Amino acid sequence: MITPRFSCSQTAESVIISVYCPSVRASDVEINVDSNLFSLHINPYFLRLNFTNSLTEDDASSAQYDPSTGYLTVTLTKGIKGQEFKDLDLLAKLLAPRPTVHEPLIEVISSESTAEDPDQLVAQTQNLTLQDRDILEAVKYDWQLPQEVSAESPTLRVGARYGFLDLYSGYFTNVTYTENEVNELRSEAETLTLLERRQRRIQHEDEKWDEEYYMADFADDEYIRELIGWTHPYLSDSNTFAYTEKENATMLNLPRKECVLPPAVYDYLFQYSRTDIPTKSQTHSLYLTLTTVLFSYAYDARTTQHEPTPESAWTICSLTPSFSALDYPPYHGKSGINSPILEFTLDEISASFVPSYRRSLAFPLYRSFVLAEKCRQDVANFLLKGPRTVVRCLMEMKDIMDHHDVYYVYSKVWLDDLCVWTQAYASEETLTHLGNLVRDASITKKSIGWELEQLENFVVQLQAGDQREVDSDDE
Repeated sequence: MITPRFSCSQTAESVIISVYCPSVRASDVEINVDSNLFSLHINPYFLRLNFTNSLTEDDASSAQYDPSTGYLTVTLTKGIKGQEFKDLDLLAKLLAPRPTVHEPLIEVISSESTAEDPDQLVAQTQNLTLQDRDILEAVKYDWQLPQEVSAESPTLRVGARYGFLDLYSGYFTNVTYTENEVNELRSEAETLTLLERRQRRIQHEDEKWDEEYYMADFADDEYIRELIGWTHPYLSDSNTFAYTEKENATMLNLPRKECVLPPAVYDYLFQYSRTDIPTKSQTHSLYLTLTTVLFSYAYDARTTQHEPTPESAWTICSLTPSFSALDYPPYHGKSGINSPILEFTLDEISASFVPSYRRSLAFPLYRSFVLAEKCRQDVANFLLKGPRTVVRCLMEMKDIMDHHDVYYVYSKVWLDDLCVWTQAYASEETLTHLGNLVRDASITKKSIGWELEQLENFVVQLQAGDQREVDSDDE
């Protein structure tokens, strides 16, 4: 167990305990108050504090977790209002275990030795009441776990950086305890470089690829054809655009950040390796990342008929390389975060969609190359509709992530900032140009790397009966 970093303060009526426990599931918090003993457990953290005076849990008590900062704030009511709690700044004293005093469990009647029948002793032990046995167990297991004051450390840990403009780190430190099924890097997300993440992603995609699954969906594609024939309501010409009250409230709650500088300053930033403000190459990467994020949204929206399911958060995260593997584009040639690429090309756009196609053929329920092509067309149409429609799609994704007790982390490291950037700084002209390129891009089956054409030809031959009669095993 880890002793978290914490601090204590007080008001006339309450004691406030602030605990730093980033990247945890708030629903797993266990809090117990027993007079002056306070205990908190949430994997992988355990905290037990001994106060000088008693506390109570009542209607005025509360516990609030802020995932953006990683702090859990617990407010407990004082047993006696107005009473001063001393030494709240002496953390080691608060962590010291409470002295354990047990009442004698055996009363000595006589010091003379007596010989008793062993069978009689066994019978007496078996006749102990349930309460007596609980007392014996409590004595045997005294849960005074060792604790020590946590060393001070910055909120964002030093190490690998990821997310929007590589601004984030530390969000996957305790990923082992959060049941994050889409994170392919596990706790190594905090140490792997971008190149290592990319290699892990490709390896994981190859491991998950199932050619029999793909052939089955290719052979029986009736429902997939229905999905392809569906039209997204945001792309319907009959709908007039207007943000809902919920969308307006979401926009008001987005973080306020500066994400742009005049073009004349970009060369200076690139020369001095500034990472807090986007350079031209970083902005270039953001536009490409936006297309991959929209692809995941388009796939989930199309396969659920725009009615998100409990699996939607998993689907979106699994299909987005910058979420599941923290691997963002460009994926083409030698381009990267520090290369000053100023123009988009069809080859680069096509290469940016290859990971999305591969993941749509290896992970979700419906695995069809034709369905992936239709989702790319949706992305092109979203971009051609302009920044308002794109922001609406991003906010819909954000709402899905924010309501998941594990995957909300991807809202923090990507979607919040991407919503702000798209709304305030993304150029409508660039989005239109990008939409045209996405529409005209060509992703070949050969570029996927899994011999799709050979598998499809084999299925066609079996269905036509050219080679042999199909038996039950083939089906």
